[in-house]
Amino acid sequence: MRNIIVTGGSRGLGLGIAERLATDGFQVIAIARSQTEVFDAAAQRVKAAGRGALQFHAADLADIEAIPALVKAIRKEFGALYGLVNNAGLGTGGLLSGMNDAAMAQLLRLNIHSPIALTKYVTRTMMTQKGGRIVNISSIVASNGFNALSVYSATKAALVGFTKSLARELGPLEITVNAVAPGFVDTELTSGLGEAGYDKIVRRSALRRMAEVEDVGSAVAFLFSDGARNITGTVVTVDAGNTA
Repeated sequence: MRNIIVTGGSRGLGLGIAERLATDGFQVIAIARSQTEVFDAAAQRVKAAGRGALQFHAADLADIEAIPALVKAIRKEFGALYGLVNNAGLGTGGLLSGMNDAAMAQLLRLNIHSPIALTKYVTRTMMTQKGGRIVNISSIVASNGFNALSVYSATKAALVGFTKSLARELGPLEITVNAVAPGFVDTELTSGLGEAGYDKIVRRSALRRMAEVEDVGSAVAFLFSDGARNITGTVVTVDAGNTA
């Protein structure tokens, strides 16, 4: 059973991705600071399905210096690593002129430095086996922008540039690197939009609806499938046509 790490995999979008990959037959190691009841329920569903497995490993990815030891520990416990989904991140918003410097530094650290560092150490293990898949979770705001999300948008744009360049570095080793850019997905993170905000997004979307967690999970799952073996350096947009 091939092992895939999914960061931020204890709830929300990350958990949806992790459960879909596990259901497809992978052993998924979800990384987050703490385990949740919704994660436990998902792990039971995967176990009942009888195909893959959904495991948990606690870690604070903001602790960059601990990442090498984290990867070593996961390899020791679960074996060789086939895939990595860089999903964990902060969604801190606010006008740039009034944004707290410490909050801005934390956002940049967790959304850019952390996934790049984690990818560095995970890909070292992939390089020895000459094969693997990496998927970075970006966002439509990386290319379209959004009011009061300038710093967050910058971090998601950074992941796109990282994806495209790393795909060229690792291509000769049969390692694909792609990004998925969700739009406003119907999760607890968008619950603060309110009914008016929700309706505005729906009206702007070509399909007149909001994308769901399952849609993003399906896109990630495809990039891990045999059908995507010749897809690398791309950005797959999942937004119900919001940016069409």
